[in-house]
Amino acid sequence: MDITSWDWNTPVKRVVQADACDGEAVWLEEPQVSPDGERLARVAFLDGEYGLCVNGALGEGTYSRIWYPRFSPDGRITALANDMEWTMLVDGEAWDTYGAIWNTQFSRDGAHIAAAIQQDGEYGMVVDNVPWETLYPNANHFTLSPDGSHSAAAVQVEPLGQAEVAKFQEGIFGVAVDGTTWSDRYVNVFSMAFSADGSRLAAEVRLNLYEYSIAENGKTWPATFSCVWTPAISPADGRAVAPVRIAGKWTLAAGGKPIWKSSFAQCWHQFFSADGKRLGAIVSPAFGRWTLALDDKAWRTTFGDYVEEACFSPDGARAVCLGKENGKFAVVVDDVAWPGRYDMAWAPVFSPDGAHVAAKVERGGKYTVAVDGREFGSGFTAACAPVFSPCSTKVLITVIEDGWLVRRVVPVADFKA
Repeated sequence: MDITSWDWNTPVKRVVQADACDGEAVWLEEPQVSPDGERLARVAFLDGEYGLCVNGALGEGTYSRIWYPRFSPDGRITALANDMEWTMLVDGEAWDTYGAIWNTQFSRDGAHIAAAIQQDGEYGMVVDNVPWETLYPNANHFTLSPDGSHSAAAVQVEPLGQAEVAKFQEGIFGVAVDGTTWSDRYVNVFSMAFSADGSRLAAEVRLNLYEYSIAENGKTWPATFSCVWTPAISPADGRAVAPVRIAGKWTLAAGGKPIWKSSFAQCWHQFFSADGKRLGAIVSPAFGRWTLALDDKAWRTTFGDYVEEACFSPDGARAVCLGKENGKFAVVVDDVAWPGRYDMAWAPVFSPDGAHVAAKVERGGKYTVAVDGREFGSGFTAACAPVFSPCSTKVLITVIEDGWLVRRVVPVADFKA
């Protein structure tokens, strides 16, 4: 997502009324806002058919149903639309039609758009309006590589009749990349992950009724485990790292061997720093307590409900996550929780220089953005995910205020005590 061309100089901009639509709308559905805060889209019901309103202007096409409108990282508005068959709309332009289309996905920069499709009872993926040449009787865990160059899914590659238990145990599932399957067959295939450039793919696989492992580019690890979770691929050396269960405890492994000495009641959602030199994961050091572990060392701050949305700063020196305790959320930076507690919080983000953290938060039905633990304003009807400027000195805060989409560029210095 290129943010350098965004408007970082206008302090306040009233973009559009949130309920504006130049058509005869009976109702408007939930608003979606572009990453730069310049466009607001809403599905409009027009007394028997649906249209898509963007910044108050109703698009030309109408359909029997439009749903799941989403902005791509590069600012294009997408939606799924039905008129006898389903299609993807991209800035109002319709793709080819299918029996069903769902699970819209974007490449990291937004240049590529993908979705899962079903046609005549067979399943696969479509990327940039190009469907897989081969579709399958069953497919799930649809995945687009971060750069958009490849797509993958867990697919059924052998037919299965009723009560064919033995055949199922022999393995009827495979991994399809761009519609072409790996040679190995598995009892089950679960979540998978691409490398940043799409050249490597790892998947969690079930080899028989009791043994699980990780397959990388079609080659299964030599070791098996009683359970594994979703792999992640190191940006440093391209190897897959996954949580594995050994003797009733969880740790991280690569190539079939543990790479952390510590073990936990649970370990998952591992993540790398941008250069791949650091590795973190969400762990349970004791049953019922959750925290982060970075480079095999767990934080002291723990939570009883769960921990999520963890990431490193761009330089890998710092880390942040959300923790939930007794129904309330906290933002935790470098093992220290912000003083505020929230009814809800969303994925925190670091500034490009790693010095600041911002997060969208909600308390009492009001939404705002907090930067370094200090909240902006007294709360709004809605708020979007914050974005730091390239120079790290400003933060974009887009909210719905008094019925308007309002875009603010706020100096980070304003959040100091």
